[in-house]
Amino acid sequence: MVKHTGRHISAFGLDNHGLRNASLVHWNDTSAALYGMAVERGEGLVAKDGPLVVQTGTHTGRSAQDKFTVRDSHTEKTVWWDNNKSMTLEQFDSLRQSMLGYAQGKELWVQDLYGGADPQNRINVRIVTQHAWHALFIRHLLVEPALAELPDFTPDFTILHMPDFEATPELHGSRGETVIAVNFAERMVLIGGTSYAGEIKKSVFTILNYLLPERGIMPMHCSVNVGDKGDSAIFFGLSGTGKTTLSADPDRTLIGDDEHGWADNTVFNFEGGCYAKM
Repeated sequence: MVKHTGRHISAFGLDNHGLRNASLVHWNDTSAALYGMAVERGEGLVAKDGPLVVQTGTHTGRSAQDKFTVRDSHTEKTVWWDNNKSMTLEQFDSLRQSMLGYAQGKELWVQDLYGGADPQNRINVRIVTQHAWHALFIRHLLVEPALAELPDFTPDFTILHMPDFEATPELHGSRGETVIAVNFAERMVLIGGTSYAGEIKKSVFTILNYLLPERGIMPMHCSVNVGDKGDSAIFFGLSGTGKTTLSADPDRTLIGDDEHGWADNTVFNFEGGCYAKM
């Protein structure tokens, strides 16, 4: 019998994702609770004035060469394959079964969150991870639902995040032990072999980057601020080129510093927090 704890356990359980026999499942814990668990479990250290500092191991950035998209009859026509690596459905299924098997007996953390600050254009995202600090990270980055919305929360996409799992190229079609695999048809992302937390948030960006253009919305990797008269300024640039710094203007309100959507009548953040590098 799996023990469930935490705030507002969703009626849409983990068995819907094939996850069974976990030792303990933490549902939608607060930031304070996750912070305490991460420290207690030795996942990180508390620095001066209280921030949690963690080591991500080998990967200190995203592994773009290890990211795959399932190639099917729909994505064949809608994904630009020149710059995206493909994975067969059979390889994805093999990877999923291996990760589900790996997750059995593990302590898991679930966060049900929104990807997108605009209620008309957001998606319900469920993140299942094996570390408290990763749950804390993504809880800070995405948008928290109201407490009353959590019991009936049904995910549009699920991200299964097992950073200590190691993929096998011969079985899973990966390049090595690290893999990020996106299946749009089954609305699932699998992440393994990397503790770099940015893979989780960038997976949400990948999902929105795929879905929103069909609604006439342009996804953007940028920072945005707004003036008193509602005039938006958008700062484009590659990672580390100063978008966050430029948008942090004391005379303007920050909308966000990394991922946004541009619709006919609004510019909105995909996230609920900032992603400044330290």
